[in-house]
Amino acid sequence: MLNYTIRRLLFAVPTLLVISFIIFAILDLAPSDPTGNLPLTIPAEVRAQIREALGLGQPFPIRYMKWLQQFFINEPLNMMEQWWGIQIGDSANRLRVTSWATRSPVVDLIVERMPQTLWVVGMSYVLGILIALPIGVISAYKQYSIFDQIGTFISMIGFSVPTFFTGIVLIVIFSVQLGWLPSIYDTTLQVTDWPSFWKQVKQMMMPVFVLALFNAAQIARFMRSSMLDNLNQDYVRTARAKGLREQTVVLTHVLRNSLIPVVTVIALGIPQVFGGAIITEQIFRVNGLGQLLIIGIEGADIPLVQTLTFIFAVLIVLFNLVADLLYGILDPRIRYD
Repeated sequence: MLNYTIRRLLFAVPTLLVISFIIFAILDLAPSDPTGNLPLTIPAEVRAQIREALGLGQPFPIRYMKWLQQFFINEPLNMMEQWWGIQIGDSANRLRVTSWATRSPVVDLIVERMPQTLWVVGMSYVLGILIALPIGVISAYKQYSIFDQIGTFISMIGFSVPTFFTGIVLIVIFSVQLGWLPSIYDTTLQVTDWPSFWKQVKQMMMPVFVLALFNAAQIARFMRSSMLDNLNQDYVRTARAKGLREQTVVLTHVLRNSLIPVVTVIALGIPQVFGGAIITEQIFRVNGLGQLLIIGIEGADIPLVQTLTFIFAVLIVLFNLVADLLYGILDPRIRYD
């Protein structure tokens, strides 16, 4: 497995380079101007100097190579200096990927928004998995029962109804009508005591529920379908014929094999956690990465959009590898040597 992991990581390098080139080229060709939001009284020569200072006057290959250097070399060195507290080279003259709108390093903006996204979107994803797996297992084992029909009905609603509609309905009921929960997420809240902790929990309830319902509905359907495929296999009948307890047959043999396709769905959904829930964050005013991406797109902030998009691509490639490695753990028949 170690050799397979090393080979996949080495293969990921040219893959990510191709992806980075495509992302940089597409967004670089977009009709955007960092001086477009400046006052009209600014002379044309000043605007040209600003573009030159941002490196837009250089040829495309040079700008692409500088972006790679800033992203893969300069930013990791800066993060290592911050985490380890040591000086690595000349950090004062080290170029960084800078936002056109705020003139701040893009990585600093991402790190600033990351905790909000992980708290809300990450919590909802974990909660959705914890709810979906047992529902899928029980629904498949008790097929066509009342529990299965109720679970199927709720899953279809959660998967079919868009998150913006669910979020608005919850705001109308629990914020406007009942006044129990806040409709706007307060990102400046500091958890220092029990009242502030309870306030944090209350403002997380609605966005977490909206996203957890959507994630649980999708995963539960995959889990149920996979369990039904395995419950009728020959190895299940053989295990029962040997006298194994039903609990052992279902939870040890059937569940382990059924998790293989579900792991793919879960692993490929994890990058969405880091990417943020764009629609839900907009509804509840959560200052996460999803809202940051929307701000970058609306403001034509090309470096910000390039960096966020490429980070999402890196996460997708990474968790594809994680899913492949988990296959070998769940199914001993899979060999990577």
